[in-house]
Amino acid sequence: MSEIHFYQEGDGQPLILIHGFCETGEMWREFSAALGSSNSVYAIDLPGFGMSPLDRDRITLEEVAVQIEEWMHDQDIKNPIIIGHSLGGYVALSLLELLGNHIKGIGLFNSTSFADPKEKKAMRNRALLFIEKNGVTKFVDSFVPQLFPENRRKELEEEIQVAVKDAHRSSLNGLMAFTQAMRDRPDRSSILAHFQGKKLMIAGTQDSAVPVEDSRKQKELFTHYHELEGMGHMGMIEEKEKTLNLLQSFLKACEA
Repeated sequence: MSEIHFYQEGDGQPLILIHGFCETGEMWREFSAALGSSNSVYAIDLPGFGMSPLDRDRITLEEVAVQIEEWMHDQDIKNPIIIGHSLGGYVALSLLELLGNHIKGIGLFNSTSFADPKEKKAMRNRALLFIEKNGVTKFVDSFVPQLFPENRRKELEEEIQVAVKDAHRSSLNGLMAFTQAMRDRPDRSSILAHFQGKKLMIAGTQDSAVPVEDSRKQKELFTHYHELEGMGHMGMIEEKEKTLNLLQSFLKACEA
């Protein structure tokens, strides 16, 4: 029996929403309520985040995909559409490699199919040292606000505080394990290219974590590519209405 914690809303085509680093399934509450009108929406907590346990300091994205596959079997979820934010997109791609055409559609939300470049790997290593030395609270208090565009942090102050509070539910070993897993993940652009289902990318021109230049290099891999001007890394918060509409349109296209 899988230890993946989740909540479920609605009925219809299965849709799995996977959160990013320093996040939990709670980040999708408003989206899952809206999308649940036409889909059976499952929002999970990845191991080490929220209410899903992780009893070790190392895990690979491939191992996470196997855990989610087992959870899907437990819940009798078949042929889902999978949407992942940031780290969640990397997990979604691992699931795509594992399950192939048993996935109906895939969406990368402020994410990428590319592996980390050398400079990003070095940044992950510095983050590991910081987390180990300073712990969860100090790390997330400095990390989360930087995901939002600097020119909108005052405007989004309340939303940022909610995101920081949610990030405090991250475990120390979860932060350590997934920082290493993200650093060591392979390029999965070829997996994405060979997938015959619908494929969505939502990118932000001000995304500090996934440069828009990288998103543009992958544009041809997607059946649905959307680039939002001025949006940073937290699109579902910064541009809630626009990104929700894009997800709803994509889900309809998957059903067509």
